[in-house]
Amino acid sequence: MVTCSNMYDLKSTPAAVSAERCASRARSSKPRHRNSRSDVSARVLLLAASLVALAGCASFSPDGGMGNVSTLTQERLGQQVGYQRTDAERESAGRTTQELLKAPLTPETAVQVALVNNRSLQADLAELGLAEADKVEAGRISAPQLSLSRLAGGGALEVDRSVLFNLLGLLTLPSRSHLANAQFERAQLKAAAQAVQVATEAREAFFDAVAAAQLVGYSSQVMETAQASRELASRMSKAGNLSKLDELRENAFYAQTALERSKVQQVAVSSYERLVRALELTSEQATALKLPDRLPDVPDALAAQKEAEQAAIDHRLDVLMAKRDVDATARRLGLTQVTGYVNALDVGWQNKSQTGQPTEHGVEVQVELPIFDFGAVNRRRAELEYRQAVDAAAAQAVNAQSQVREAYAAYRSAHDVARRLIDEVVPTRKRIAEENQLRYNGMLIDVFELLADARNQIDSVTASVQAQRDFWQAQTRLQASLAGSPPVERAPSNR
Repeated sequence: MVTCSNMYDLKSTPAAVSAERCASRARSSKPRHRNSRSDVSARVLLLAASLVALAGCASFSPDGGMGNVSTLTQERLGQQVGYQRTDAERESAGRTTQELLKAPLTPETAVQVALVNNRSLQADLAELGLAEADKVEAGRISAPQLSLSRLAGGGALEVDRSVLFNLLGLLTLPSRSHLANAQFERAQLKAAAQAVQVATEAREAFFDAVAAAQLVGYSSQVMETAQASRELASRMSKAGNLSKLDELRENAFYAQTALERSKVQQVAVSSYERLVRALELTSEQATALKLPDRLPDVPDALAAQKEAEQAAIDHRLDVLMAKRDVDATARRLGLTQVTGYVNALDVGWQNKSQTGQPTEHGVEVQVELPIFDFGAVNRRRAELEYRQAVDAAAAQAVNAQSQVREAYAAYRSAHDVARRLIDEVVPTRKRIAEENQLRYNGMLIDVFELLADARNQIDSVTASVQAQRDFWQAQTRLQASLAGSPPVERAPSNR
């Protein structure tokens, strides 16, 4: 009786009401017979119209969920990301990249190029469309099953017709739709996290490449100093004014300087190619790539740590994904409780006609009997998955705060080192060089002391450039930690 009432609830849909009215008009226009063909047609039309009306509830969104992804990236990166579905959109992205590459790159334009031009990111964003397809599929009812059999012999013909509809699937449709929506929201968070990761890699590669190019320039100055020192030592040794040991020391310094310069040049090439890979530039685009002459200045103020920790809980994408996992598991647990005792419930209309016999009509119900399993296994699995999701979400929140604290500590330390080198070490070395120049002019020190001091000054400037690079990369990692997409950890650079 319950099954029949659920089946009749289908008549409450607008399409079913229209179909019933059509059937009523058809019955009133002809003599009323219990087994007439018009009755059969009306019932089939009613059922078909009801199914069509129910199946039209779920549909694809106009933007494929990218609107929410763009909002998430805008909040964390200050820039939006888009999925390029057509050739025209890809061509437009290529033109945008060409325009951005006309000027020297900045951290912001590096991120913009990466979000527009990175095809690996586009491949990741395509998974969002697959997740939406799963959501739409979960929001639609299962297709009805049509059965038709024909038996003939001895001058008699028997035809059986039946249409089965998954009533349990209809009853659990709201729960399955909510679950699919939660999973789709998680897919959007994952897509935003992938965009943040691409942007993080682009920023780190940018600072690496600019710093490496700067160090190549300073290494050229060191080479010039070493070469001048070696030539001077050679002339003075020939004149008998310098010992052979001192001359060998200057030659060794020149050889060591040449070796270091080769290493710095190779690092610059590797850093440049890493930036090209992060932006996924073609050979032609890589040729057009221009870098600024120096790194941005290190700021005087730092972000507050307390605000950073709170932001980790409120805005980190991985924490939000963990929360979505908990919600989805909870909904799935509720669905398992509903379907725990009955795994399949099909209700349908049946029709049978036989030669020389009146047509027979009826209702067919198919129920899977839980003889060996009353749903305890599914319920137990769902409960364990829910507890697992809750524990994973709690662990993710704790780890998020720890990662932010660690990233902030590295950010603060890198800032302190950079500011001390910029504000104290480099100016002090410059003043020492000026004083030694005056002492050399007064013949109080020799030329080798002056050259040695010049080398020390260049070393301090090199350390300052490396410290600035380390600061900007530490800031980038802090931003990634706040967004919830921390980059792959690398060994500390000693360049």
